[in-house]
Amino acid sequence: MKVDGQHMRSIELAGDGWSCNVIDQRLLPHRIEWASLETLAEACTAISEMWVRGAPLIGITAAYGVALAMHADPSDASLDCAYRELAATRPTAINLLWALDLMRTTLESVEPRAREQAAYEQAAKMAEQDVRSCEAIGEHGLGVLQEIAEQRDSAGPLRILTHCNAGWLATVDWGTALAPIYKAHALGIDLMVYVDETRPRNQGASLTAWELAQEGIPHALIVDNVGGHLMQHGMVDLCIVGSDRTTATGDVCNKIGTYLKALAAYDNDVPFFAALPFSTIDWSVRDGVQEIPIEERAQREVTHIRGVNSRGELDELSLAPQHTRALNFGFDVTPARLVTKIITERGVAEASEQGLSELYKLARGAHTS
Repeated sequence: MKVDGQHMRSIELAGDGWSCNVIDQRLLPHRIEWASLETLAEACTAISEMWVRGAPLIGITAAYGVALAMHADPSDASLDCAYRELAATRPTAINLLWALDLMRTTLESVEPRAREQAAYEQAAKMAEQDVRSCEAIGEHGLGVLQEIAEQRDSAGPLRILTHCNAGWLATVDWGTALAPIYKAHALGIDLMVYVDETRPRNQGASLTAWELAQEGIPHALIVDNVGGHLMQHGMVDLCIVGSDRTTATGDVCNKIGTYLKALAAYDNDVPFFAALPFSTIDWSVRDGVQEIPIEERAQREVTHIRGVNSRGELDELSLAPQHTRALNFGFDVTPARLVTKIITERGVAEASEQGLSELYKLARGAHTS
């Protein structure tokens, strides 16, 4: 996608051909800085400390993290260590384990002396595949948006509500939930996007709103609890979100607060879509509420907030009394019954075991690439 008219991807190899550059998303929207990842430890930090965010991008960063480990030491012990340390960085996003499993399977059959090259080739292949998958999600999602726009009784822009960030910053390029919006905007479809701020880390306010502004797409930032009010008053035509892990039966795990949006959408007959690539589907899980591990993050993300102060400096401010305890669950699970359809790179499926299995032509428990 474009930033100030210049095409960028969220992750790329540096000029030396082995280190990796990522956009440090902690600093957006106030400034763009690239962080250089040169070691396995730095790749782990980038994922765990949320320099990179979004399930697909986490997976690709992990793939390059393995490549960095092979650059330093291509031994079996190093490969095992890389897998173990990267797997521990974020427990919820299944793309992380998908990427690590694919990297390990690829490299285990390669002699150590050839592993570095094989690792970088595999990581690059996965990155390009992510771009293709996300653009295909955009094409299939565009059809959904066009159909809803044509069926509406009211005039004016197609009004879309989204939660968290599922744009190109969450992937290598294009994004998942935002990809159809970018495609629709490019065709001249009149749009209005309601952007949840997405507390506690404000990915909507800092990332989604920034992306939409860069593309010139009309949008309004709203606090997380406004969505239900908008739906009650007929001001939302559809909701579309991404996913960090989707079960074989169609349950969608996404940023905390997604479940409440799905409930409000269901109560007000507003279609609710999840957009995601194959790497986000966990075919081994059937009950998302009971089986998906939900990350609990630092209390400080709730009790404090980052932004630019009156002097134009990035700063952190306290919001709560000094000794107040906070609970900070990173994700929740939206049951399949609340999901209208799932938009993937292969098409649009019912949020069900049959719908996903038919789309991917897989038996339950299988993985695909």
